Amino acid sequence: MIQPQGTRLVAGLFCQCRSAETHAGVDPGGGCGPAPVSPQPPQDSRSGSDIPDQACDVCGGPEQEHRLKVLFEILDVNGDGGICVNDLSIGLKKLGVHRTEHELRRMVTAGDKDLDGQLDFQEFVQYLRDHEKKLRLVFKSLDRKNDGRIDSQEIMQSLRDLGIHLTEEQAEEILRSMDKNGTMTIDWDEWRDYHLLHPADNIPEIILHWKHSTILDVGESIIVPDEFTAEEKKTGMWWRHLVAGGGAGAVSRTCTAPLDRLKVLMQVHASKTNSMRIGSGFLQMIREGGVRSLWRGNGINVIKIGPESAIKFMAYEQIKRLIGSNQETLGMTERFVSGSLAGAIAQSSIYPMEVLKTRLALRKTGQYSGILDCAKHILQREGVAAFYKGYVPNMLGIIPYAGIDLAVYETLKNSWLQRFATDSADPGVFVLLACGTTSSTCGQLASYPLALVRTRMQAQASLPAGPQLSMSALFRLIVRTEGPLGLYRGLAPNFMKVVPSVSISYVVYEHLKRSLGVQSR
Repeated sequence: MIQPQGTRLVAGLFCQCRSAETHAGVDPGGGCGPAPVSPQPPQDSRSGSDIPDQACDVCGGPEQEHRLKVLFEILDVNGDGGICVNDLSIGLKKLGVHRTEHELRRMVTAGDKDLDGQLDFQEFVQYLRDHEKKLRLVFKSLDRKNDGRIDSQEIMQSLRDLGIHLTEEQAEEILRSMDKNGTMTIDWDEWRDYHLLHPADNIPEIILHWKHSTILDVGESIIVPDEFTAEEKKTGMWWRHLVAGGGAGAVSRTCTAPLDRLKVLMQVHASKTNSMRIGSGFLQMIREGGVRSLWRGNGINVIKIGPESAIKFMAYEQIKRLIGSNQETLGMTERFVSGSLAGAIAQSSIYPMEVLKTRLALRKTGQYSGILDCAKHILQREGVAAFYKGYVPNMLGIIPYAGIDLAVYETLKNSWLQRFATDSADPGVFVLLACGTTSSTCGQLASYPLALVRTRMQAQASLPAGPQLSMSALFRLIVRTEGPLGLYRGLAPNFMKVVPSVSISYVVYEHLKRSLGVQSR
């Protein structure tokens, strides 16, 4: 783990024309933002004399690009203009830096924008700059005294917050592995030089501030679960977060239940010949069953939050172990696979409740006396198979929803971190809500046709003289009779409830979190 010689060799290849203030996000000259550079005056490796002050390429000079080019050429072992995993392994070993194959793959994957399996020079430079920005955020969080240096006490306290308890001797050993000048403290340059060629996609400090599936409830529960740090798992804070999220979801769904029931009615009954508008839909519900009828189906929708969240979280943690990653947190692809499988397991476990929710939302006044009565009628008249109608499109819908939601959220998160994060990874309430709402909305939009077909299949047996169509047949019927827009019936009330759902769930979540003793950081 400790390669002080290798890190010094790597460190010498980076531009050293900037001050420490620049690295902390403050440009004393008023010119440029952070760049992967060191504050000391550069030394000419041939003569040992000071090189005159020279701006890096961000400021218009060639110094930084030249140094990065040297490092790139060292790592590009076969000289083909690209760094693959094999090149990276051999090149880093030459520099005395040893990384596992898993870590090397993560580095290449993180920077490989054109997906050709290797890093060209521009991708390599961009990866180092993006990675350095994350390292700087972590350095700022560790530097509790805000003096530009990290000592053993700060390391002990910060690792203790993440569930890792060290003695002072162990903390000093960590310091010695990074300390190049013998001061027993680590400045920004020593921290960066040691960690720069080590992958870190999901740094715990960032994870703490960027949870969104636990916080935000938009009525759909197939979003990829949030990551929890080791400390949150050890202290039991994870279940407090989940309970707070479940309570927030219950309040949020109850407040927006009329819009959700209207969406179901429009998905099932609206057509070219039976145009159902938002206003007329609400009037129709009130005339048929009174104001209370606006909340039909909400009870089972709230009840299923608990078991679904618990099953999904447990399945997610088990699948992470089965994947075999030795990392505390997963990369985006691993999260997508783990989250999608966990969502499929959770949905399979509670899917009969989804069918009951649809049937109860569509019921006429007096048709069922409650949830159990509805389940009894379905079982007696249609059999057990009725509780899994629409199961296939529901499972298929998990893939575009989870994939697009995760991809959009990670893109927005990383964009914010690169552009605006300076002293902390905390985005603030507005940015968190905006990113979470945007990503969830994109996921819903992509999976909506499958959700509509699922709802119609769940409702088919309850419709008088309605044909029992398969998923593909129902798709063809909708497109033939209503056109492609028919696959988006009910989209308007669905999107209308997104903003109030997110706002309500966040406010309630924060209140419940405080009540359960979860301390905000």
